Amino acid sequence: MSNSNPPANSKATADEAIETRVPPWGTVTVLEKGERYCINRIEVKPGHHISTQLHYHRTEHWVVVAGTAKVIKNEEEIMLMPKQSTYVPMNTPHRVENPGVIPLVMIEIQNGEYLGEDDIVRFGDVES
Repeated sequence: MSNSNPPANSKATADEAIETRVPPWGTVTVLEKGERYCINRIEVKPGHHISTQLHYHRTEHWVVVAGTAKVIKNEEEIMLMPKQSTYVPMNTPHRVENPGVIPLVMIEIQNGEYLGEDDIVRFGDVES
């Protein structure tokens, strides 16, 4: 008899993802999900960006794997190269842009009491 309940922790191998979304600016691949965390691989196309947003119930930590990230947090801009990272606290408006000519690849670690997609408050700019 099979168990229809998903495991408490879901993990994906390098060749297998739990879920992949394809917004206009790139891809988001869920690599692993737990009760209070989610690990994503985010790829942003050259010249594109995610919308400015904030989260009430989770923090995010971004590690750049390839390309260059222009990160805006609370109107402060920082540039990140491979092997560099930044932390985004709860309630902090943030966005990431790819100013480079190659895809920006980041690993994102979300951590918090609630990780639902409805904990995203988007501001006026449009994702591109």
